[in-house]
Amino acid sequence: MTMAYLAQPDQQQTLEWLHGGLFTILLDSQATEGRLSVGRFDIPKGEAPPFHVHTREDEVFLLLKGEALVWVGDERHELSEGGIVYLPRNIPHGYRITSDRADLLLMATPAGIEEMFRHAGRDITTPRPDGFEITKEKLAEAAALRGNLIIGPPR
Repeated sequence: MTMAYLAQPDQQQTLEWLHGGLFTILLDSQATEGRLSVGRFDIPKGEAPPFHVHTREDEVFLLLKGEALVWVGDERHELSEGGIVYLPRNIPHGYRITSDRADLLLMATPAGIEEMFRHAGRDITTPRPDGFEITKEKLAEAAALRGNLIIGPPR
């Protein structure tokens, strides 16, 4: 049975992510019957994930605030506040935040990408372990869980 889902902020999970950024899972697989994942990044200048490919999901980024560089294949684009990017699966891509901070909305279909973030990130409601870090190895392991391939360093 399909049903609507509503989650107030205190029901959403926030994870510590790369470079001290935060990723909040707004909608996950369970909430959308596997159809859609939605998350929101609060990320500092310079944050850049490795150049990568999603093999299972299409992805959309909406830059709510801030500025970024986005690489799609070999093409480099500037993304300004309010800009949106559609990334079909199997297209290599990456980004780098160029403003002091960015507020970035991520949508992926089908759902499931949130498991990558949960695997490598840290729920901020739990005590932070000494020396917590998302290593290259941990990130690659998390990406592989979702069929994502890291194909190069950050751009």
